[in-house]
Amino acid sequence: MTVYSQTFCTRNAFFTLLKKEIIRFKKVAFHTIAAPVLSSLLYLIVFGAALEERVPTLTQTPYLDFLVPGLVIMAVLQNAFANSSSSFVQSKISGTLTFLLVTPLSNTLIAAAYILSATLRGLIVGLCVWLGTSFWITPSLHSIIWIFSFGLLGAFIMAALGLITAIWADRYEQMGVIQTFFIMPLTFLSGVFYSCETLPNPWRELASFNPLYYLIDGFRGGFLGYFETDPFIACIWGIGVSSMAFLASVWLLKIGYKIKN
Repeated sequence: MTVYSQTFCTRNAFFTLLKKEIIRFKKVAFHTIAAPVLSSLLYLIVFGAALEERVPTLTQTPYLDFLVPGLVIMAVLQNAFANSSSSFVQSKISGTLTFLLVTPLSNTLIAAAYILSATLRGLIVGLCVWLGTSFWITPSLHSIIWIFSFGLLGAFIMAALGLITAIWADRYEQMGVIQTFFIMPLTFLSGVFYSCETLPNPWRELASFNPLYYLIDGFRGGFLGYFETDPFIACIWGIGVSSMAFLASVWLLKIGYKIKN
């Protein structure tokens, strides 16, 4: 087989896996897309009605304008993590992962297919949440570049973390523990429903140790034009974290951690 033929086969295998993962969440779109969109809209209705006059924002931005970007990026983060983690752990439990490991795909391409498909799902859910909330409120778009950058970085990081979690997990219950006791609290306590700048110390200082806070603040700043943190530093930090998470997932696949033994 020539080098060109090997490259062609590898490329086809990668796009086949990527397409398979995309088809997977599209076939159950009612669960993977519609359900999280509905949850976000319920958050908007409940929290918007209950807290609109009670939660201050530093720039006197209407609370609903402040809340919507937080709900959008929260949906992006949670669904990107859920997609890669659930898909990979399902392959481990069902035994179909074995067939994937004998393909000409490298560990890098396997990780990339899972992470990119999960990133796509996260962004699609986020877009649907934004479209759904536009029936009530439509925040201004101050910077499309920052919105897309932090949305993409957030989805990619959480997708990579989801893959790492699935490689480590032996059962759905273990994956659920990480999602329930780590991912969800970090998301809820990162300024989705309130401005961390308005928190008294030591809660304000503790919020600065939450890595998701910088992603959510950067994403919201793309809508409102106001950032609580430096978006350039946060973006560089996001690129570094996404690179490390991706390399970690590739390394775990390479050594066959809880896969080949």
